Amino acid sequence: MEMPLLENKMRRKHIKSEGSNLTPAHHYPDFRFKTYAPLAFRYFRELFGIKPDDYLYSICSEPLIELSNPGASGSLFFVTSDDEFIIKTVQHKEAEFLQKLLPGYYMNLNQNPRTLLPKFYGLYCVQSGGINIRIVVMNNVLPRAMKMHFTYDLKGSTYKRRASRKEREKSNPTFKDLDFLQEMHEGLYFDSETYSALMKTLQRDCRVLESFKIMDYSLLLGIHVLDSITKEKDGESSQNASDAKRHGGQKVLYSTAMESIQGPGKSGESVITEATNTMGGIPAKSHKGEKLLLFMGIIDILQSYRLMKKLEHSWKALVYDGDTVSVHRPSFYADRFLKFMNSRVFKKVQALKSSPSKRRCSSIAALKATSQEIVSAVSQEWKDEKHDMLTEGQSFSSLDEEVLGSRHRPDLVPSTPSLFEAASLATTISSSSLYVDEQYQRDGTLLYSSSNRE
Repeated sequence: MEMPLLENKMRRKHIKSEGSNLTPAHHYPDFRFKTYAPLAFRYFRELFGIKPDDYLYSICSEPLIELSNPGASGSLFFVTSDDEFIIKTVQHKEAEFLQKLLPGYYMNLNQNPRTLLPKFYGLYCVQSGGINIRIVVMNNVLPRAMKMHFTYDLKGSTYKRRASRKEREKSNPTFKDLDFLQEMHEGLYFDSETYSALMKTLQRDCRVLESFKIMDYSLLLGIHVLDSITKEKDGESSQNASDAKRHGGQKVLYSTAMESIQGPGKSGESVITEATNTMGGIPAKSHKGEKLLLFMGIIDILQSYRLMKKLEHSWKALVYDGDTVSVHRPSFYADRFLKFMNSRVFKKVQALKSSPSKRRCSSIAALKATSQEIVSAVSQEWKDEKHDMLTEGQSFSSLDEEVLGSRHRPDLVPSTPSLFEAASLATTISSSSLYVDEQYQRDGTLLYSSSNRE
């Protein structure tokens, strides 16, 4: 695709209430519908495997479902009935910034479609009664078919980063950084491969945002707890939502959390069973050992560090600690964001290793066992030697009898040593055995030495 496709071309369509040969009749005032950079966004949709008919069917077939907005932007959020797309109202400056972002956004998606950054599928404007309503169509990060027991909006800052009382009273509140540090103070644990893939993706995405001078973005994190009680309660509602989802088997490429991180990672066999429908969630564990499924994505990237943001940071830095406020220069914001995710939110499961004291005890036990084997072997060898000595002593006694008997037979010449020589040899063996016993008792080893005297 060539760069002219990314030019800020716009198509306008006048939608009349009486209808036309291309548009149906409606009961609302006449309005105009603008489409920004249609060729560029059509290319993006094709890149993620979204067909034009499926795209229109998802948005137009059934009424949109409105979602609550926990932020202070005042934007309205809607989700399509098939749970595929999020439609968000944006301000004029955000729409302009997105159009300027398109060339770099195009290059980033070409090089790496696996990203946690928002995936923009269309930018439109509805003009009616002198009012312009600009909307952007994006990927849905948190599927409604999977109940989110905890939802967090994390920036890596601590200044006023706690959910309000009004937000906490909602059925599905969105908590913030200080809430996470209080409730999930030990962080979330991944296996080594998944952790490396996740952190690599976050690092690359943050550097892309830094190069565009973007700051004040967040990581939207949804946590589903896998346990029998919760699954029993949510089974019926999840099944109903799953039945209504994906009317024609449509599957947006790289739309799930697991697909969005680098590499396949692990499918989570050790965390979840094959019967569990993960819906693309990333398997993890809490510090309590609870099995989790995580859904995440970077949101709110249409905030550039322009004059107003610089003034906002300067004013807050005079009153509060400048490093804790959300608004900051892009390089510092990216580093703080990554540090918070790496050290406080996401952690790698460490292989269990024995402590030095345990290793020392085990080595001492092994040494003792080896020593006992050596002593046992030496003792057995010494018993065998002693038995041989006693046998030799008995042979000396028979030898004396033979010598004494030979005195009555002068014609027989003894072929064995004389009695004096035998006695001398026995004395030598006895002294040698005493020496060996003494050395064995002192050193614990056998130092056997004997000499034959003629």
